[in-house]
Amino acid sequence: MKKFLWVASLWLLSNMLFAQTGARKHESFNKGWKFYLGEMTGASAISFDDAPWRKLDLPHDWSIELPFDKESPTGTGGGALKGGLGWYRKTFSLPLTAKGKYVAITFDGVYRNSEVWINGHFLGSRPNGYISFQYELSPYLKYGHEKNVIVVKVDNSQQPNSRWYSGSGIYRNVWLTITDPLHVAYNGSYITTPEITSDAAKVSLQLRLHAPLTGNSISVVTTIYTKDGRQAAVKTTKLSSIQDTPVVVMQDFTVVRPVLWSVENPYLYKAVTRLTSNGMVVDEYTTSFGIRSFVFDVGKGFLLNGKRVKIRGVCNHHDLGCLGTAINASGLRRQLQLLKEMGCNGIRTSHNPPAPELLDLCDELGFIVMDEAFDMWKLEKTKYDYHLDWDAWYKTDLTDQVMRDRNHPSVFMWSVGNEIMEQWVKEEEAARIKTMTAELNSIVKTLDRTRPTVTANNEINPWNRILQADALDMVGYNYNHPKWDSVLHRWGRKPFIVTESVSALTTRGHYDLPSDSIRRWPARWDVPLENANPDFTCSAYDNCSTPWGSTHEETLKIFEKYDHISGMYIWTGFDYIGEPTPYPWPARSSYFGIIDLAGFPKDVYYMYQSVWTDKPMLYIFPHWNWKPWQTVDVWAYYNNADEVELFLNNRSLGVRKKSGDDLHVMWRVTFEPGVIKAVSRKNGKTVLTKEIRTAGTPARIILEADKKTISSRNTELAFIKVKITDAEGNVVPDAAHLVQFNVTGGTIAGVDNGLQTSMESFKDNKRKAFNGLCLVVLKPGDKPGTITLKAVSEGLKPASIAIGIK
Repeated sequence: MKKFLWVASLWLLSNMLFAQTGARKHESFNKGWKFYLGEMTGASAISFDDAPWRKLDLPHDWSIELPFDKESPTGTGGGALKGGLGWYRKTFSLPLTAKGKYVAITFDGVYRNSEVWINGHFLGSRPNGYISFQYELSPYLKYGHEKNVIVVKVDNSQQPNSRWYSGSGIYRNVWLTITDPLHVAYNGSYITTPEITSDAAKVSLQLRLHAPLTGNSISVVTTIYTKDGRQAAVKTTKLSSIQDTPVVVMQDFTVVRPVLWSVENPYLYKAVTRLTSNGMVVDEYTTSFGIRSFVFDVGKGFLLNGKRVKIRGVCNHHDLGCLGTAINASGLRRQLQLLKEMGCNGIRTSHNPPAPELLDLCDELGFIVMDEAFDMWKLEKTKYDYHLDWDAWYKTDLTDQVMRDRNHPSVFMWSVGNEIMEQWVKEEEAARIKTMTAELNSIVKTLDRTRPTVTANNEINPWNRILQADALDMVGYNYNHPKWDSVLHRWGRKPFIVTESVSALTTRGHYDLPSDSIRRWPARWDVPLENANPDFTCSAYDNCSTPWGSTHEETLKIFEKYDHISGMYIWTGFDYIGEPTPYPWPARSSYFGIIDLAGFPKDVYYMYQSVWTDKPMLYIFPHWNWKPWQTVDVWAYYNNADEVELFLNNRSLGVRKKSGDDLHVMWRVTFEPGVIKAVSRKNGKTVLTKEIRTAGTPARIILEADKKTISSRNTELAFIKVKITDAEGNVVPDAAHLVQFNVTGGTIAGVDNGLQTSMESFKDNKRKAFNGLCLVVLKPGDKPGTITLKAVSEGLKPASIAIGIK
């Protein structure tokens, strides 16, 4: 009886709260789902018994939970992790006060071929695994004590359908929206800032309203607020004679003394729109935006708010390492903060519409985003990829992407294709490709005329049919760095951007000597790799790349030299699951990243930091554990200094200065145990000192957390770096101990070590260290308190760490 009264009281309270808390209720719909992996007859029916199914919360990537499999039809390009077919069901109730409201469900991304039912009624399907979409539920819902069942079928069984690891399932967030039948439509606002001076900025807002037939007096009131909540502008629009059709409302504002959005100060405003009917607020809709002006100039490159800015960006795929593709804002924030500290200011969403949270964070942290739509058009790259859905869906998908993302101040350009196969069609098909390219440009421009369009082209010769079409605003090159200086002569006076570059190969903490010869692995793109290291490691000295790419230093020298190069997006910021080019099985993740899959920077990270940041830095490598009398190349990256002097056990090994456009200095040293020390100087005065000591026998574990407290409410995670050290705390550079983890107050979300050939599961309570390091990711429990991690390994002193849960 007490349980019944408690449930009834909770139900009544939810009715009262919904009635009192305003016009629009937009909340996470991630909790309380059931999941089944495999074929299941009748699972879409409301009466189906899902009691035996697994209980879980979204977002969810089922492929990351599976074992690596040499026979996986995804291939190593897809991470050697299988896809399959999965079902999701959720039972839920709605208060009586929601009856007569507009109720919709939004999926930020489902990979792939999703089908959705509500209470047995089929709502629709979306083949694209990266696009966001919404369905109205209102006509089919039950209210009060009656239950509703939503069902999602996800079919990722046809393989291969991706050149990289895609993940499988409802891997992005799901939202439930309840509002009045009169409301701002899905993705229904569009903000531009057409006129900006230091004194004032004109802000234009276009609103699409879902407006049923009504004779009521309607007001549209929009208030613009500053970052600290002060009112900056307000506008009221009165409507009459509303018909049962979409209504477009235009509002203009003047913001006095605007604070401009920039990479250094990404200042955000918000526009809050309130719809009132007969004096009652029936909907409230918030749009975040930034005020900034920009130009892509043929000769000067990129200008932001009138100042020349080099776009120093990276490409990233969408997985989060051991978390798989299941989106997590704290995982994304960690990645972006690491990149920001490197001096990076740009992100290319390779090669698909990104998660909304990524763009939110880029808005907040100050990144210049190339928002990319497609990896293929009508011609295939893999047997079952999006080319099969192109004709039916490209217009809808591109429209939905632009409408969703066009208010983000971090988005500066639209890429409508990456290395599209139509570059190489025969001459008789050139007219068709010209029409197709022009149509994609037109779709974008109809929805957003403020940003340029581009494609990422790996064919730069005159027979590229897409560049021949001359239908897009910018010229984009993938690789081909020796030709960047001549692009204006080949394709006319259009702004130029390097859409993708480098493709260098490295394994964190592994060094092949000597270091001063460059390897191209393999010799050509169409031949197998020969003479590779037997264990499939690749030297972390910046001296190895694919034949179509170049080393980081080779590339950066040219990029920084020419003003007309508006920006560059390096392949890639992070290692990612899949595409272990040029290595076969058992390699299952990439070698391209500046940062490894676990989030540990490789040595070349510090080269970019030395060039792209003003903060004084000095970095030397490699480690100092070698064979007696072995010859070792010691490299140094530095800035804000004239020279660096290297010492071995307090003996000077000489001073080195960068000459010409060199970005590093090197000493060739005969190893002896002890300490190597580098001292950078400017005008004879010491700027920084760095030391590396020979590590002794492995003795202990050290745990380092990226934060002291985490929230239990917003899926925040803690990332714990696990170090195997000697008794003095020096990382043992070849340590490979198996570390066991025990957690109280939470759970393990994932484990990793950055090794591209590891067959260990990402979802485990143990992990071998790789070159002295591994990672464990913690998820807090639902209650405030403490999450405690204990790490043990045979022969090592154990360690523990506690993180507060707020």
